[in-house]
Amino acid sequence: MASRKKIWITLSIVFVMILAIGASVAYKYYKYIYAPAVHLNHWSVYFYVPTGSTYETVTEALINDTIISDLEAFDWVAQRKNYPNLVKPGRYLIHDGLSNSELIDLLRSGEQTPVDITFISVRTLEQLAGRVGDQIEADSLELIQCFRDKKLIQHYGFNEKTFIAMFIPNTYQFYWNTSAEKFIERMAEEFKSFWTQDRLQKANDLGFKQSEVITLASIVEQETQKDDEKARVAGVYINRLNKGIKLQADPTVIYAIGDFSIRRVLYSHLEYDSPYNTYKYVGLPPGPICIPSITSIDAVLNYEEHSYLYFCAREDFSGYHNFARTLAQHNANARKYQQALRLNGY
Repeated sequence: MASRKKIWITLSIVFVMILAIGASVAYKYYKYIYAPAVHLNHWSVYFYVPTGSTYETVTEALINDTIISDLEAFDWVAQRKNYPNLVKPGRYLIHDGLSNSELIDLLRSGEQTPVDITFISVRTLEQLAGRVGDQIEADSLELIQCFRDKKLIQHYGFNEKTFIAMFIPNTYQFYWNTSAEKFIERMAEEFKSFWTQDRLQKANDLGFKQSEVITLASIVEQETQKDDEKARVAGVYINRLNKGIKLQADPTVIYAIGDFSIRRVLYSHLEYDSPYNTYKYVGLPPGPICIPSITSIDAVLNYEEHSYLYFCAREDFSGYHNFARTLAQHNANARKYQQALRLNGY
């Protein structure tokens, strides 16, 4: 009887030990799955998974970026969720306190946080490539290579001089892992959306192609920062074009020379031989001299009808201009401005 009692006690102890071990193992794996695994110094961070990444490179980056510290726990959960076969590139917003299960669900979902890309006041495609390349996976070199691809440019209906007209400045949302080709494809779609039937009709009424509207808008953009003056400035240039008078726009000379540090255009600059130098050649330059704002584009399409042929910076340095119908009036305005410059030590 005593022997049976000892056996029963022994079995009970073994059973309790098995339960304890089982509970311990179960708790261990429960923590692997559900316990907070992400411990950040901030509320959240962005984690980047480059195109072509493997499971090994992702886990290495998670450790190196101190997003996770227990690789064994992460790997155990990842294997059971098949994440090694579901790695997706992108930019992911990771919050402090996520469990391994939540983190892996996020990474394998491909649900990235979009990037807001804004570009304004861009003079060249190289500058655009630099700004965009800092915010998406495609770097500036890849973008520049596409911007110079003649077949791609022709595919979208432009030439090398007018291609910059396709990029309408605004704020756009992109996924971080956007390629250079996809960026350009999206910009082509935005260009088509921008050119509504109303805008197309106004361009047609002017006798302008879309790229020509943007070329003139780029000059207006560089001539004045005052939005309420842009339609009047556009009207001056349209009057000159209609009369066959050279535009004589200083910003085109600066663009032709390629030295954007020039603040005052001198007579020596005007002799620079380039089709962009509107002091030498009649008509619009071959393409835009910058990426103009939407305000400037619409100022051209809705230009102010008047008889002005000249304008000159106001002598009060307000940023506005004095407009003139005759060269004599213009010269008088120019003298006032030159005198103000001298009085202020310029």
